[in-house]
Amino acid sequence: MTNAAYRDHLGRPIVAVTGMGVITSLGQGLKDNWTALTGGVSGIHDITRFPVDGLNTRISGTVDFIDLPVENPVERSYAYARETTDEALAQAGLSGEFGGPLFLAAPPIEPDWRDRFALADRAPPSQRPGDAYDRFLAVLRGKPEPALHEAWAFGAISERLADRYGTRGLPVTLSTACASGATAIQLGVEAIRQGRTDRALTVGTDGSVTAEALIRFALLSALSTQNDPPTKASKPFSKDRDGFVIAEGAATLVLESLESAIARGAKVLGILKGCGEKADHFHRTRSSPDGAPAIATIRAALEDAGIDESGIGYINAHGTSTPENDKMEYLSMSTVFGEKLAGIPVSSNKSMIGHTLTAAGAVEAVFSIQTMLTGTLPPTINYQNPDPAIVLDVVPNVKRDKQVTAVLSNSFGFGGQNASLVMTAEPA
Repeated sequence: MTNAAYRDHLGRPIVAVTGMGVITSLGQGLKDNWTALTGGVSGIHDITRFPVDGLNTRISGTVDFIDLPVENPVERSYAYARETTDEALAQAGLSGEFGGPLFLAAPPIEPDWRDRFALADRAPPSQRPGDAYDRFLAVLRGKPEPALHEAWAFGAISERLADRYGTRGLPVTLSTACASGATAIQLGVEAIRQGRTDRALTVGTDGSVTAEALIRFALLSALSTQNDPPTKASKPFSKDRDGFVIAEGAATLVLESLESAIARGAKVLGILKGCGEKADHFHRTRSSPDGAPAIATIRAALEDAGIDESGIGYINAHGTSTPENDKMEYLSMSTVFGEKLAGIPVSSNKSMIGHTLTAAGAVEAVFSIQTMLTGTLPPTINYQNPDPAIVLDVVPNVKRDKQVTAVLSNSFGFGGQNASLVMTAEPA
């Protein structure tokens, strides 16, 4: 019979994290990222990947230091995922066939304009109005090109990862906007809790910063236009915040049942204690201004974890630096935690790495666990002009030494996708 010490308050297998890997604009690997993050270093910089002349936003947190065989968003997203998974598996002490399922959060990538124009140049002349896709398909039928197919199909990322690491079953690719990375982790947690596997590989990756992506977010008035200097643009919870900084990155977490991890002698980095997820149907991009879905998401995560509001020692906020989302998140946190919120440090990694979009929930989960492991709270930088309507201890500008044993990480995304994770230190 399974030892009760390996079961949670609802009798489910406790889920442990045994390996982590991360890459952001701050660098490659957990060590370099954590040193920069806790040092208050910003990875935001001028865009050099494509021309930005005439654009209102000319900055980003792109990852430009990974060698790629082909320059496109799918290849970038795969490369980031590969690098972080290699790191996570090495830390977990796992090699060979992974033997568990893969849950991948990846961006809904479309062919960028350069590829579309190149394909159009090869297409036969137009025969009738509106026949562009028929002409494109005629080119592809005439000469199958697997490389081009992979460059356009973001689902190919999970297939390549599954082949490389020997995961079990069909790999799952999901895209739930800014909550995607957290949702991938939740799926891994649920697979272990339900007894379907002893381990799961959960990955969030995003290498989709293109001119088209930048322009689309700019048309939504979602991006910061405070380009000079780039490092000062992302300022969550500040009065003069004006939008998020689009960025790239990836993170991988190896999840295992605690019983399985202990049995093989793995080092347990932390526990995935609770997950909450709720939908917001208020608007296709904006969050409900009353914060009700976000409130319900946080409460669901706490209930799933079996702890109350007093059990949380630190909050890794979604903290995008957009005027509306920061206000909504504060409303949700203050509603759930009430007067206790004043005593809970809350910081936003996005002040330094920007918004890594699909990868954000996974990246911030890694940083949340690292916070507990090191006893160091990363700061919210650029906090020079506090918003009087948002009263928070944001760990302003400088890291803080404080040992915490339970962290809440929020991911509130476009399209009404909300997810929160509760992570705790390894149980005694």
